[in-house]
Amino acid sequence: MSVLLLQLAGPMQSWGDSSRFVRRETRTEPTKSAVIGLLASAQGRTREDPIEDLLGLRFGVRVEQRGRIMQDFQTEKSLSRKRNSRDFEKVMPLTYRYYLADARFLAAVEAEKAMLEGLDHALRTPRWPLYLGRRSCPPEFPVTLGVHDEYNDVRQALEREPWHASKWYMRRYPDQQLEIVCDARDDEPFLTQPDLPVTFSQKDRRYAGRAVHRYRIDNPGSVGAGSAVVGRKPSAIDEPPTFNGDADPLSFA
Repeated sequence: MSVLLLQLAGPMQSWGDSSRFVRRETRTEPTKSAVIGLLASAQGRTREDPIEDLLGLRFGVRVEQRGRIMQDFQTEKSLSRKRNSRDFEKVMPLTYRYYLADARFLAAVEAEKAMLEGLDHALRTPRWPLYLGRRSCPPEFPVTLGVHDEYNDVRQALEREPWHASKWYMRRYPDQQLEIVCDARDDEPFLTQPDLPVTFSQKDRRYAGRAVHRYRIDNPGSVGAGSAVVGRKPSAIDEPPTFNGDADPLSFA
């Protein structure tokens, strides 16, 4: 097996898995369903196309840079077909939407090398626009970091790959541990989250539960590990953002 590494970074991201009605929340890390959707979009698949071959991908993500939660709200208007109707311009309820600002993630998918090479090529020349959970969240490029044969599986890749945070973030938080969220094995504790797509069809969109295991590792690029930023290419985001104050990471117990 080989591993395809993805860099999921951008000004804003949103990874919902249970949003309903007027409140659209985001998880603190990318969901498997969203990454499968990103891969399918790069290949040019429509929502009605089958995705069974992508469901077998082993998946995991490492939180490189936590970012901050941002809240936005939107209004909508419903236009009826009868222009003389009093409901012609009916204001819909406000919808509250949540995003991660200035976050960065390292995602890994595991499969046969030939399949991953095809996905890697699609991400470099995508058929449809790519986005980070929502269409309003374009990614920083390149999204793909290539196919790697030096790692045996997803977990080894996420535990050994150099840190891909922004330079300013590395300077500010040099020794923090990194959280890994990946497909759970049979013999370990897990939580279930509804982010395994059955179909993306607009007529019958459905998701199944996925067993997820979370754990933390010592940062492979921290000062304590003695490897700071060795092997990492310079990031396009080298200074903290100026919008909405300091870019403090989210606080987790």
